[in-house]
Amino acid sequence: MTTTRRFWIAALLLSVLVAPAHADDKAEIRRLEERLLAAFKAKNVDEIMACYAPDETLVVFDAIPPRQYTGPRAWRKDNEDFLGNYPGPIDADFSDLAITTDGKLAFARYVFRMTATNKAGNRDEFVFRTTDCLEKRNGKWLIVHEHLSFPVDPTTGKADLLSKP
Repeated sequence: MTTTRRFWIAALLLSVLVAPAHADDKAEIRRLEERLLAAFKAKNVDEIMACYAPDETLVVFDAIPPRQYTGPRAWRKDNEDFLGNYPGPIDADFSDLAITTDGKLAFARYVFRMTATNKAGNRDEFVFRTTDCLEKRNGKWLIVHEHLSFPVDPTTGKADLLSKP
């Protein structure tokens, strides 16, 4: 068998073996994002935090000040404070989820929409652009970095809280 033929056979075999692993990883990451959404809607901060790295490697860039949270304690407190502003139910969903992974690291990007009535009785609606960077640790995908943002209207300099792609 020629070297060229061996190369092509090895390449074909590798592509057949690697593709399902990445498909499984994408499915696991999708389930993690769906679990995170369900936990957010249920205001279950323990379940929210189970989706994130449990150590100081976690960094979240939030759209709401102070805008950067390092470590799970800071991110937990922000979630508790944010969810505490909404005494009733929260309606939320995500769309346009795209996941890229090499089996060890991944990123997921999506549009996250939330509506709820705040403590003052006003109805809030937000559309966030979200990117999650994930790492596979001990066979489990965890978010190690998250970035939430709103587009900014260049004429007013204000955030566009309802912008959709």
